[in-house]
Amino acid sequence: MSEFLQQLPALIGVVIGALGSYLAVVRSDRARFRRETAARWEERRLAVYADYARTLKTSVTLTYRVAAHLGNDPHPHPLTPEEAARPQAEAALARDPAGEALILLGSREVVEKARVWVVAAMEMERFLRDRTHDPQAWRTLLERQRAAREGYYTAVRQDLALPPGHGARWPLPPVSGNR
Repeated sequence: MSEFLQQLPALIGVVIGALGSYLAVVRSDRARFRRETAARWEERRLAVYADYARTLKTSVTLTYRVAAHLGNDPHPHPLTPEEAARPQAEAALARDPAGEALILLGSREVVEKARVWVVAAMEMERFLRDRTHDPQAWRTLLERQRAAREGYYTAVRQDLALPPGHGARWPLPPVSGNR
């Protein structure tokens, strides 16, 4: 029995060492799982954010082209309202599922900035539906939309912990000719 008692501290040390190793492995696996899950969701959010921006930018580009036809914008490829009607409807339809995915996965700040951006785009669309010719009012709407887009991208970068990016604010050429 005394031999057993002499070996007992070593046996206890082995058991404690094995238990410690097991706990360290379990803890490490849990941490790795959490990191991988977070990275996977971050990739999904980035895809949703980019998809929303792409669908909204399609709508905005169509408004530039119609505004050019009406003499409000210097876009080099004007479209008549009739030519733009179908692509605008398709772009508006594409915005809905992209917006729902954004609401589902996006942060509160990003969703709020997306709302501001889409409202600015909708105001531009409303301006064109009335077939208004007012380059100065159009420029005001355009600047509001660009500021909203910049706010959206800033919120996305903050949410995804990305470095600051370019504001994409280039000076606009003047609208030439009057209609």
